[in-house]
Amino acid sequence: MPDVFTKEQRSKVMSHIRGKDNKPETMVRRYLWHHGFRYRKNDKSLPGTPDIVISKYRTAIFINGCFWHHHYGCKYGRYPQSRTEYWVQHINKNVENDVKNYNLLQQLDYKVIVVWECEIKEDFDHRMKLLIEEIIQ
Repeated sequence: MPDVFTKEQRSKVMSHIRGKDNKPETMVRRYLWHHGFRYRKNDKSLPGTPDIVISKYRTAIFINGCFWHHHYGCKYGRYPQSRTEYWVQHINKNVENDVKNYNLLQQLDYKVIVVWECEIKEDFDHRMKLLIEEIIQ
């Protein structure tokens, strides 16, 4: 199936996708802050630059987009139908980097928690309650 956008339109759409401080991240950060958790955001001193780091609990939290990090079995995590070879390679590299960084963080005795974009969209309150339980454990 061909792209519904022209090359220029697609470029503009893709340029507006934010790598940090996006809506899912800000929602999770706001929730944690209002529940008394203090954190650092996008800590470059740690592998993978976690979106949220709660030092008190030695916890690194990644808020992953289902498309960019290929959330298996998720309706948002499918590969595009155009330029499939390029996207499979690109997204699989992201997944490989994720696994490598999660392992490095665990070697540093950090608890790694991944929050998926779809979990936030579908049932935010339930996912946040589970997140707090994961952090405290």
